[in-house]
Amino acid sequence: MAAILALAGCGYEGQPLPPLANVPGRVTAVAAKQRGSLLVVEVTPPQLTTEGFPIKPPPSLDVRAGIAHEPFNEAAWAASARKLMPVEPREYEVPVSEWAGKELTVGVRAIGANGKDSGWSFESVPVVAVLVTPSDVTAKNVAAGVEIEWNGSGAGYRIYRKTNDNDFTPVADVPQSPWTDTSTQYDRQYEYKVQRVVKVSDTREAESELSAEARITPKDIFPPAVPSNLEATPAPASVELSWNSDTEPDLASYRVYRSVNGAPFEKAAELELPAWSDRDVQAGKSYRYEVTAVDRLGNESERSPAVEARLQ
Repeated sequence: MAAILALAGCGYEGQPLPPLANVPGRVTAVAAKQRGSLLVVEVTPPQLTTEGFPIKPPPSLDVRAGIAHEPFNEAAWAASARKLMPVEPREYEVPVSEWAGKELTVGVRAIGANGKDSGWSFESVPVVAVLVTPSDVTAKNVAAGVEIEWNGSGAGYRIYRKTNDNDFTPVADVPQSPWTDTSTQYDRQYEYKVQRVVKVSDTREAESELSAEARITPKDIFPPAVPSNLEATPAPASVELSWNSDTEPDLASYRVYRSVNGAPFEKAAELELPAWSDRDVQAGKSYRYEVTAVDRLGNESERSPAVEARLQ
């Protein structure tokens, strides 16, 4: 019985597990973009070792930029490449003016607290001459929305917009100035910035710095369209007017102006429907009519072409 108990109390003894290597996994999240006179590199460090265990403490990052000569030699590139210092926890910058027209190679590796590194991960970035920032950006209140104009050299621009307390977000890519934002609403503040953008490869763009902002609160100062196809038809004791309906959503009414025997036009009626019967008429007199459209804020269109009717 004692032998059985002794056997039951023993743990399993197998081969000892090998120690963990604790080598950081490779950096796979690298984003590099030319912005103004700088190459901006954003790096997300690996979270796991090559064996799939969390890296504790988080690894440091070695980020470098330089020209990769053929045939490529990793050690030679690393020795000549410029080491970048972070400007944000995961963001690095390097001036690019000396590399215009060349392809810059960015290398990143993670280094654990034990000194072991992940090996280099590379990203190649074509560099272009520094793009000029658009200037003199203006925002104009127009009937179709807000019209943005700017000065800039070359073609290809990105428009950014901000509303209320939100951040600036891209709303349009356009070839050149001007551009009209047709999605705006009256009495709401908008801010705009413009950026030059050039495609440098199938998957990459170079950007200028963002322009100074232009701010506007559009107002409805625009009248409805002029009523069209006004007709005046004499009847035995009236003149019957009709015209095409306006389609503006804020249309409030129509105004009819009348002239009798060549006298100055005077307002004769205001109504919601595109028709009116003028019963204040007399035989032998000539009547001329013009019609306008009015919106809910009182903006009035130009007058339609005059039409004439004469009662016999």
